Amino acid sequence: MENNQQYHMSKDEFRHWGYQTIDWIANYLETVEQLPVLSQVEPGDIRAKLPETAPLKGESFADILQDLDKIIVPGLTNWQSPNFFAFFPTGISAPSILGELVSAGLGVQGMLWATSPACTELETHVLDWLIDMLELPCQFKSSSTGGGVIQDSASSASLVALIAARVQSSSDINQLVVYTSTQAHSSIEKAAKIAGIKPENVHLIEVDADYKMCPQLLQQQIATDIQSGLIPFYIAATVGTTSSHAIDPLTQIGAIAQAHNIWLHVDGAMSGTAAICPEYRWIHQGLELANSYCFNPHKWMLTNFDCTCFYVKDRTQLIQALSIMPEFLKNQATTSGKVIDYRDWQISLGRRFRSLKLWFVIRHYGIEGLQYYIRKHIALAQEFAESVKSHPRFELVVNPPLNLVCFRHKFSDEINQEILNNINSSGQIYLTSTKLGQKLTLRMSIGQATTEQTHVQQAWQLICQTANHIENN
Repeated sequence: MENNQQYHMSKDEFRHWGYQTIDWIANYLETVEQLPVLSQVEPGDIRAKLPETAPLKGESFADILQDLDKIIVPGLTNWQSPNFFAFFPTGISAPSILGELVSAGLGVQGMLWATSPACTELETHVLDWLIDMLELPCQFKSSSTGGGVIQDSASSASLVALIAARVQSSSDINQLVVYTSTQAHSSIEKAAKIAGIKPENVHLIEVDADYKMCPQLLQQQIATDIQSGLIPFYIAATVGTTSSHAIDPLTQIGAIAQAHNIWLHVDGAMSGTAAICPEYRWIHQGLELANSYCFNPHKWMLTNFDCTCFYVKDRTQLIQALSIMPEFLKNQATTSGKVIDYRDWQISLGRRFRSLKLWFVIRHYGIEGLQYYIRKHIALAQEFAESVKSHPRFELVVNPPLNLVCFRHKFSDEINQEILNNINSSGQIYLTSTKLGQKLTLRMSIGQATTEQTHVQQAWQLICQTANHIENN
């Protein structure tokens, strides 16, 4: 049936609405500080504003942009607010947004080198840059036996590392044992579950007074498991745990891993970015003993989600674990052995051109610019920690090594929970909590792109005022 109607935007319309969309994003970022940090809607509010059925005929793009303000923005928790201090930073930047835009416009599928050589080679090169920028072990460079790849998240990085370790062990899966600390990210346990490791064979090692994995207890558990006929094959250490920012002793853990021929994966999701500053490179001491490592530029390197940099010491082990070659993917470049096909380095086949935004960010800010923001955020966190220490009714739960401050009101869990609830419901700032030493602990995570000293000081004033009000009522 012939239909002469043009459904696509014309080139002129695309340019017009493209500019309008950029303006909308710019306006949002300029005014986000005035919005409630935590969304104030109730469950179901957003869906109630949406029509029951999809439109039969296309609607104007002007109406679509208007509905962003009417429907979408009220339902956002505004992660880019300078008053967002919850969870972890998700600092974005204009160069990163534009890199995402270009990636979307190109629409390439980077599963093979042949499907877009630039997509693969830029990624390899930028990840090599980062090894120099963070002074990571040279074994992770593409010019060595290892190499880097961009994953969607640290969870995926942990999973592919675990799968590679499982394949390398070539043992009965029912005997394989995973080790990580009680403070490690839940993604380690999830990766073990996905990979088919028995739940009882995932051993959580207790931590010391600073919430770091205890190497002595790790060694004892490994010895016990070997005596029981089990096979230790994977240890996940953490550089900057989510709850307390604890940094596991990599040198000691690495020595244990090497002594027992166990794959050591190091998760530096948020904190790894700090190593761009020479004075914080101590966090990676012992990393040369690791088989794999990851950190997230999409947390603290001004790069939009998703962008996790994942490195392996021996890329052939990863490729052997994940490579499948159906007939439709065979091509001359792959057969030559001269190229990297990143489909063999990840769970999915398809992959986006993620390295563009990272390339844009690094080139725009330079190493100096990125160092400036890391240093500023850490200084703000240390200043906040001093305010806590000087208050008679608040206390630090652990000394903050970097940009996460864990603190609590001295009275009770109940008052801390009430402080948290009142602050978050106000919409003025957003904090999250955790449990440390069996006590409810408030977390002040500083790392958003536009957070300044005034925002941190105002947050502390609000916390103190809220506590005073609760104490006096």
